[in-house]
Amino acid sequence: MTQHLPGPGSSPQHPPIPSQVEKIYGSFDLSSVPAFTGGFINFGHWRGIPADRPLTEADRLRAEQQLYRLVLGEFERTKGLEAVEVGCGLGLGCALALREFGFAEVCGIDVHPAQLDRARIANADVLALHPERLRYVRGAAEAIPLPDRSADCLYSVEAAQHFPDLPGFAHEAARVLRPGGRLTLSTFFARGESGAEALPRLLPTYSDGLDLPHVIGHFTETLSGHGFADVRVRPIGEDIWAAYDRWLAQTPLKSLWPRRFLEAYVTGLLDYYLVTADAATDP
Repeated sequence: MTQHLPGPGSSPQHPPIPSQVEKIYGSFDLSSVPAFTGGFINFGHWRGIPADRPLTEADRLRAEQQLYRLVLGEFERTKGLEAVEVGCGLGLGCALALREFGFAEVCGIDVHPAQLDRARIANADVLALHPERLRYVRGAAEAIPLPDRSADCLYSVEAAQHFPDLPGFAHEAARVLRPGGRLTLSTFFARGESGAEALPRLLPTYSDGLDLPHVIGHFTETLSGHGFADVRVRPIGEDIWAAYDRWLAQTPLKSLWPRRFLEAYVTGLLDYYLVTADAATDP
């Protein structure tokens, strides 16, 4: 994959960045918010973290890292393979994947140039040690700047709620993966149509367009329709929402609305899912 990867800024055209994505991941830098201590910008997978004491920043970071490990653990084999993360943010998950899972190469893709700049700074030591094994490249989920059949593993952690075109993402994932390659993804989805309709009335990130109320069933059907086989879905909200709300409860917040995510989960509007699917094999 190395010889085909474009360098930073080498692609002359990029899809427009949605306005709220531009705002929140641009100069605002969501990774600096206390609710996302650690910089991974995900809600975290909290299994095994004690619930009988106040949570610490070390707990928060562990939860964020554990979500990456859960997703990456869905690949049956990683050592020596080539991986792509779509929506890599600060790129900390790419560095974790390289360090802990033994990939030959990891390419982080993000639509926002400011995030990529931060990723290169945050992971400067890893980039210096492994200049041929870790790259950060600008691109969108529906326009991945990589050649056909150039990756073995493609993953995304808490980014697909921002993707404006899930069919386009499914098409690109199927194109980029080699035959028999695997896609694994985690994020929150509406449980059904009624949830998708109700979420913008409850959560500002849906009403302002930062998060999109994608329905989990629609997404899995989309993957199947683009040639993915053995599409598997596992709800993991029991290890996400309550513990994350505990973290929010002890974190200084300018507004209490982020705690409505737990309400949305408890009332059945959304859940957090781990999705895995296999690319078609050649006949």
